[in-house]
Amino acid sequence: MFGLKESWAAVIVSLVPLTILDGSTFCVCDERGDIDGPTAGLFADDTRFLSRCVLTLNGLRPLFLSTVQGEPFSATFFVRNPVTGGLGRDELTIARTRHVSEGMEDAVVVRSHAARPLSFTLEVELATDFADIFAVKQYDFSLGDPLHARPLPPIAHARLGGPDEGLVFASGDGYPGRTQIFFSAEPVEIEQGRAHFAVELQPREQWSLRMYVLPAPDGDAVSRRFAERQLTQARALAADASTAWRLAVPKLEGTWDDLAGTYRRSLSDLESLRLGEHDGTGGLIAAGTPWFMTVFGRDALITALQTMSLGPELARVTLKTLADLQATEDDPSIDAEPGKIIHEMRRGRAAQVWVPRYYGTVDATPLYLVLLSELWRWTNDGRPITELRAPALRALEWIDKWGDRDGDGFVEYDRRASIGPLNQCWKDSDESIAFADGTRAAGAIAAAEVQGYVYDAKVRCAELAREVWRDRELADRLTREAAELKERFNDAFWCRRGDAEIYALALDGDKRPVNSLCSNIGHLLWSGIVDEDRAASVVDCLMGEELWSGWGVRTMATGDGGYNPLTYHNGTVWPHDNSLIALGLARYGHRSEALRIVRSLLAASGSLDYQLPEVFGGFPRSEAPQPIAYPTATKPQAWAAGTPVLLLQVLLGLEPERERETLRVHDGEIPRWAGALRWGPVQAFGSSWSVRVEDGAVSVTTA
Repeated sequence: MFGLKESWAAVIVSLVPLTILDGSTFCVCDERGDIDGPTAGLFADDTRFLSRCVLTLNGLRPLFLSTVQGEPFSATFFVRNPVTGGLGRDELTIARTRHVSEGMEDAVVVRSHAARPLSFTLEVELATDFADIFAVKQYDFSLGDPLHARPLPPIAHARLGGPDEGLVFASGDGYPGRTQIFFSAEPVEIEQGRAHFAVELQPREQWSLRMYVLPAPDGDAVSRRFAERQLTQARALAADASTAWRLAVPKLEGTWDDLAGTYRRSLSDLESLRLGEHDGTGGLIAAGTPWFMTVFGRDALITALQTMSLGPELARVTLKTLADLQATEDDPSIDAEPGKIIHEMRRGRAAQVWVPRYYGTVDATPLYLVLLSELWRWTNDGRPITELRAPALRALEWIDKWGDRDGDGFVEYDRRASIGPLNQCWKDSDESIAFADGTRAAGAIAAAEVQGYVYDAKVRCAELAREVWRDRELADRLTREAAELKERFNDAFWCRRGDAEIYALALDGDKRPVNSLCSNIGHLLWSGIVDEDRAASVVDCLMGEELWSGWGVRTMATGDGGYNPLTYHNGTVWPHDNSLIALGLARYGHRSEALRIVRSLLAASGSLDYQLPEVFGGFPRSEAPQPIAYPTATKPQAWAAGTPVLLLQVLLGLEPERERETLRVHDGEIPRWAGALRWGPVQAFGSSWSVRVEDGAVSVTTA
């Protein structure tokens, strides 16, 4: 390609990345539509099928005008000609429209604005290396280490097949996949992946070209006609799915711009992250673009929990998909045990260099049970609960048999595989589980919030066993176990930090309380495991100056030895973390503090073009007039996109009341800063509901 490490500074300056995607097929390109640079490409099945696609006029790249992306799966790039080879200033403009579905389709329209005939050469330079997505991600300065990354594979051999085979790229290292490219107009010549077109235009005339790029992971060859038909049909399906999504989700109209704008952006981001039917995961939300467009169990579950008010379908799809991927065997090489919910799934070359399925997450399994219960609470429909009884029982068995590694009644993690994160809770960076003095915890770790999730899962499954599965013996056992866990937890995790007492972040391998003050205590409120007489103390910690930044609750207190406002989990602010904390505060009756989070996070979003990132810096609001960007933050990211939906639910105090099959809202007044709003139709219990806020009062009516 070119000298990657030597040319890196130039790439950083020139490349403004844009992601165009349909499910797990996506294109990363620059603002002109060019695929150029070590992290750019057309990806499918976690493999890069096009690593270079650069358009030139008379040997020079066109000049940027603007980019318009109306849908996640399409964008149009507008450029103008450089002064070269007899072309005068601005005599040509090019509209380059790109659609991504099961491949990539480029429609190039060149328009002459000259009063004279023009002749020029248009060239498309194409190449691919069939690199796995992990290798490419290492060249992302934010998430990898480009200066020490392993070399990318060599450029694949290109050959021009017959008229019905197109331009074919095939790997020379044994990988069976191939890339086929077809053009609507015959090029003058194709040499080493460069397609040359000699164009002559009369005054005000235009010339057009279509290019079809079809990835073939299995190496199956297709005809030109088949490629055109397949990409056209896939584009239509993507458009239909987008329309169906927009018609199905509730609309929000409101006078508070931060809320209305963030909610709309949230729906758009969630739409863009949905995996397609051709991915085999139909409708599940991927974790984030561009490197995480695949199944992540924890991320999918939390996003589905956050967005129950958008309708039950996402929860149903998530539960069914993750049940199909549930581990059935004990396999230390991928941290799998029977009943465990998957952490991450990969395909293609990424699966070859890593693993197809990896199970190193401790919290996805109890969260699976929480979502199963939440689906029932929003629908009162026992059919999916009955259908998923077997995977639910396997998940419960995993908690007791495999999750509790030493029989002390707590669920721990201790990585057995040679791959994956050392810390397998949601704060999964290496330095995240540390004592107040900054010393990292070691051994089998029992994370505090995981015990809360397990407690909540057993309480909820006791309800399902009693009401749906009609297994009273199981219901009584789970109720007893949950009560015992709550008592045991409140005894073992309550610890001293300086002059104060707090809930520990975790217990280390020697059962010592990890006494750092972290946002995880807010998740304990959400789960309900906190003793009532300690709730106020937890709230004071969350909203005190050490954890509260002004924009949200920090992941770690400023007084702890590991604190840094720009360390991934040790002082930053995570929107999804705060949304669950807000829900926990409301659960324990601390509504004013919950609304403080709602208002601050939405104000942060308003200052960030209405898009909440995965994470931002934990600097005090008094020092930062807007949130400080975090260098590795993913945008859009699933549970960040789900956050505004849950914040809206917290603001309204909206909860399902299953016994009466209705939605109820907070009895008190909505603060003035929330303004007026109308939201609906919200789907619950097979009915549509309309929610209004007028003059500080909330009302819910059937739509």
